[in-house]
Amino acid sequence: TEVPAILMYLARTSPTAQLLPSDPAAEARCVEWMSWLSSNLHSMAFAQLWRAHRFTTDEDGLSAVKDRGREHVDACYTSLAQLHTAGREWAIPEGYTVVDAYLLVCYYWGRRRIRLDMETRCPNWTRLTERVAERSAVQRALNIEGCAISGTD
Repeated sequence: TEVPAILMYLARTSPTAQLLPSDPAAEARCVEWMSWLSSNLHSMAFAQLWRAHRFTTDEDGLSAVKDRGREHVDACYTSLAQLHTAGREWAIPEGYTVVDAYLLVCYYWGRRRIRLDMETRCPNWTRLTERVAERSAVQRALNIEGCAISGTD
């Protein structure tokens, strides 16, 4: 739940980076994306996979929670693959925003943390991620974190 607040803060305290659109409707689309990613994918689906103990105190039920989490992740990634239609350069038509940075993290989790074949499953999202990763600020952040998006990392 904190991610949208953090991303809004970063965007608003760095206005020259233009990480949020100035148009209120486009900004609302960004908030919608951040809220959906945070509540459905990040806080629910991945939490069921990585923090199943939050959902049950029954040790025997942990695997069922994790299985359900994997189903939720699959459903979210299917939705995201459909939203990233061919020809769409960024998450919202107005241009690169904090949403694209958040989508890069979600892509990375799918590819690296749970070993999804993102290139096959989500080719348009893969292209978006590659565009995001080309940005010099993103490259610096990935280097600091010791992450890589492309190749066999």
